[in-house]
Amino acid sequence: MKRTIIALFAVIGFPSVVLAEPDPQTLQALRKIQAPQIVGVPPQNACRGLMVMPDGEIRHYGFRYDGIKKGDAGQPVYLSSRDCGLSWREIPVEGATATAMARSPWSGDFLTVLCKTGRPSHGSPALAVLQSIDGTGLFAIRSPQGPEGPFTHVRAGVHTGFTARLPLPLRSRKRWVQPIQCSVDGPTQPGVLLSDDDGATWREVLLPSPPPHRVEWPDEGVRWQNYGCEPTVVELSGGRLWMLIRTSQNNHYEAFSDDGGDSWTTPAPSRFSATITMPLLFRMSDGRLLAVWNNSTPLPELNHETQPGLNASEREGRSEDFFTNRDVLHAAVSADDGKTWRGFRELYLNDRRNDADFRTSGGNADSLDKSIHQSQALELPEGKILLAFGQHPLCRRLILFDPDWLLEDQRKDDFAFGLGGWSVQQYLKSVAGNFRGVSGHCAYNRRPGASLVPHPDGLPREVLQVARHPDPWLVYEPEGAVWNFPCWQSGSLKLRLRMPKGSQGMQICLVDRWFNPVDPVVSHFAQHVLQLDVAGRINDVPCLEPDTWADLEIRWDEEKARFRVGGDAWHDLPRVFPTRNGISYLHLQSAAAEADPSGVLIESVAAAAAE
Repeated sequence: MKRTIIALFAVIGFPSVVLAEPDPQTLQALRKIQAPQIVGVPPQNACRGLMVMPDGEIRHYGFRYDGIKKGDAGQPVYLSSRDCGLSWREIPVEGATATAMARSPWSGDFLTVLCKTGRPSHGSPALAVLQSIDGTGLFAIRSPQGPEGPFTHVRAGVHTGFTARLPLPLRSRKRWVQPIQCSVDGPTQPGVLLSDDDGATWREVLLPSPPPHRVEWPDEGVRWQNYGCEPTVVELSGGRLWMLIRTSQNNHYEAFSDDGGDSWTTPAPSRFSATITMPLLFRMSDGRLLAVWNNSTPLPELNHETQPGLNASEREGRSEDFFTNRDVLHAAVSADDGKTWRGFRELYLNDRRNDADFRTSGGNADSLDKSIHQSQALELPEGKILLAFGQHPLCRRLILFDPDWLLEDQRKDDFAFGLGGWSVQQYLKSVAGNFRGVSGHCAYNRRPGASLVPHPDGLPREVLQVARHPDPWLVYEPEGAVWNFPCWQSGSLKLRLRMPKGSQGMQICLVDRWFNPVDPVVSHFAQHVLQLDVAGRINDVPCLEPDTWADLEIRWDEEKARFRVGGDAWHDLPRVFPTRNGISYLHLQSAAAEADPSGVLIESVAAAAAE
């Protein structure tokens, strides 16, 4: 007789379930996982397709398209795993499905909330269920058996809008909380639907919209005005609710409720840097919080009035011209209900980030956007996390990782495994806008900038070269390279570098978030900046000789930093821009004002937390 254990499958909106104990081989495989490991590709944009069945089967619902164009016939499917996410098989859905649902901890019934609009809902795996509903609005779909029905439904909200998350059953009271976004005679507002009778009736609570993006330096045009979108809600240890909201600002906004969602604080900027991307808050079985988001800042907006090809909607912020901050996904953990956080590590870098055919590769059957934002989490035995993320099938992934991997106190790289952990993309001038009907909408084509070159000493290894090669098709010519390490308020970084004769220097920044390798204004928002000039001086201090390797060391604390080369004296580095989170990035960029084929060479990097 198989033993059973309580495997804490804590998917958003899903309680713990009793599972058959994983076999020893599965447990052994799970225990070995630390850093993110790819295990599959979700069959749909990732944010609410994951669920767990009562027998422990994990499913991710979606759609398999037969063609490469929007509107082509497709087949509702789900991926199924019976070994804790380590392997998957695709199963077609015959008949109607409500797709992923949350299971009630009170009745055992399955529940989800879907939106029915007045427009055809082509491309939705739940199309057959939506077509059976009269009227428009948000509808709570219920089934005693699961996602394939039979179904009943009730109207949960009179407005239409996007439900980016599954319903969340609270632990502190008998209440469902469904995060929503909708527009009521104005900008998009975040909000919740609440039910105190296990989904039989619902009421709506809307929050004020966060402010719109305003054009100010360094932007010369307005961003796509998202206002308050795709909220995620987590219940803290004392029953307080915390909402994190997608906006067009430089940060996700946050709001709190002390009464289970009946009233909320006014949304305000959170500590999480992000722009026009979807956040995720997730509570793990040990009480810690996991945040997953794009800790990134886009390139400055161009002047839309002089930018060719944009229509009125795109010029005025009712749509986007380019996305440049959706190629990197981060995570952090908190052991004190969000007061402090550790990690801020890159979970994944978009495999397509350097592609010259970024816009058009892979077709546009089930997504236009080649991003790796949008995510959903599930906790597995041994404390591992299964994460689904991304939009286009070329980019979205299912990964497994150990949240303790986020807490490591050092990282280093000597390029023995290439540039897999680096961002080096440059952007090629491309057709802008959202209404072109092509894959990779709102995107630049790309190419690698900084690259690996043979070691100048003839050693059997490569070094990183950060240079400038003029090309009129580039949006920005100076090459850059961006590298992440676990976030620390106090830490150190060592960089072995060399200036070839004729080099025009390099800018070195320590930053608390990801900036594009070619970002022209990163030095204004970095915590600390070092300028290596043509004479080999760093911030006017003589440091480097031509064609000679040197060891640059930087140490920082919560207020200031200092640097030295070799065993020379330390020199102060003032804090340029404040940070709530600590430093987690090295940003390198050519300082050349014109062609610089020699650039600066990097042999190795190493970062460590302060002892």
